[in-house]
Amino acid sequence: MAAAPLRVLACGDVEGRLDALFGRVRAVQGKSGRFDMLLCVGSFFGSTSEAEWAEYCTGAKKAPIPTYILGANDQETVSYFPDVSGCELAENITYLGRRGLYSGTSGLQIAYLSGTEAPDEPAPAYSFSAKDVAELKTSLLSTPNFKGVDILLTSPWPRDVGTFGNSAGEIDTKKRGSNLVSDLAASLKPRYHFAGLEKTYYERLPYRNHTVLQETPQHVSRFIALANVGNTSKKKYLYAFSIVPMSSMDPAELVKQPQDVTENPYRKSRKEAQKTKAPLGAEEEPACQFFFDLNKHQGKKRPSDGKERGNSEPKQAKKPPQPAGPCWFCLASPEVEKHLVVSIGTHCYLALAKGGLLPDHVLILPIGHYQSVVDLSAEVVEEVTKYKSALKDFFRSKGKRYVLFERNYRSQHLQLQVVPVPLDHCTSEDIKEIFIAQAQEQQIELLEIPEHSDITQV
Repeated sequence: MAAAPLRVLACGDVEGRLDALFGRVRAVQGKSGRFDMLLCVGSFFGSTSEAEWAEYCTGAKKAPIPTYILGANDQETVSYFPDVSGCELAENITYLGRRGLYSGTSGLQIAYLSGTEAPDEPAPAYSFSAKDVAELKTSLLSTPNFKGVDILLTSPWPRDVGTFGNSAGEIDTKKRGSNLVSDLAASLKPRYHFAGLEKTYYERLPYRNHTVLQETPQHVSRFIALANVGNTSKKKYLYAFSIVPMSSMDPAELVKQPQDVTENPYRKSRKEAQKTKAPLGAEEEPACQFFFDLNKHQGKKRPSDGKERGNSEPKQAKKPPQPAGPCWFCLASPEVEKHLVVSIGTHCYLALAKGGLLPDHVLILPIGHYQSVVDLSAEVVEEVTKYKSALKDFFRSKGKRYVLFERNYRSQHLQLQVVPVPLDHCTSEDIKEIFIAQAQEQQIELLEIPEHSDITQV
């Protein structure tokens, strides 16, 4: 029999507004039924906490459900936490401790790290250091058959959490947040990671914890940042969810990948050491680039039987449809034909073309779901460039050069088509003339793009 899911509430910075928080919790339970626990990240206490807190300490008031909180984030509130290893502060309110793992009777595993990142050792009482993170990682990763934790609680955001994901609004995730928390999240692979301090709400798209086709599929992670209690902007500070502990889940159900899953934002490139550019050959030829605007009414439909059928008015160009189901080119999709895959990088992969123009016709494709080159992030563009350079060297060693074009017509996933042609059959100038001649014949206007132009500006 499948385990019953736990009903959990997570909250952002309380900052001493205990009555407002617990009043809201009671209202939620009145509408939706009882929850099993409340998890608080960010600053639980504030500069004006004493009066409200005294009523909870004496028992005059009581938290409506078991509440678990993180430690201080500044010197001013350190005194509220008498035991760094964790303790009950009042009835139904428990301080988890400086760092560790909380395991409930249900089997739910909650990893936690209190405080903010300290720049130096030793870390003050309201901060954590690289040593703290290393010790927490060691204690958990040394557990036999460790697969990850159900929940991770930290006060700071992880640095770079927005990479490959949806926008975090006014928060620049490349400059804000903690690198140590990023490292911790990458290692512990939490199914849910909650953080606070930034006074805003951000729910990132889920991200995968394995390299597609290279590692065994693993569960996805979800990062959720919560705003401060009672904020005037009415940003979300209370998050409700249900969760079955990982230890009680069917393995196949656990590793299911949602359609909107992205790459892991913390994974560093494994090929960083090989960043040296290949030297250009002495006989290097200038590259030619052309741009064709699909929004223009031009060109003739290509006859399938090779015969002209007369001029026909082209249809109005439509906005490409949004993915309505599994994509043939997303590596996480069951529709992808894996036997055609040749090479997999961090952000892109190389595959043989199905029904290619030539036996060595290949495609460069992003692992994530991008529709066009202009949509690619800097990291993906960099890896596409590396693939192009590697293919140029490979085909040259076979006595060939390649023609590369982007297929962006009736397609939802970017495909860079790479078609090799023999060096002794034509020059780059010959290829250019053939493209121009065919475009004129088909009444298509090709615009030549200057070398080194930014395609996003075209």
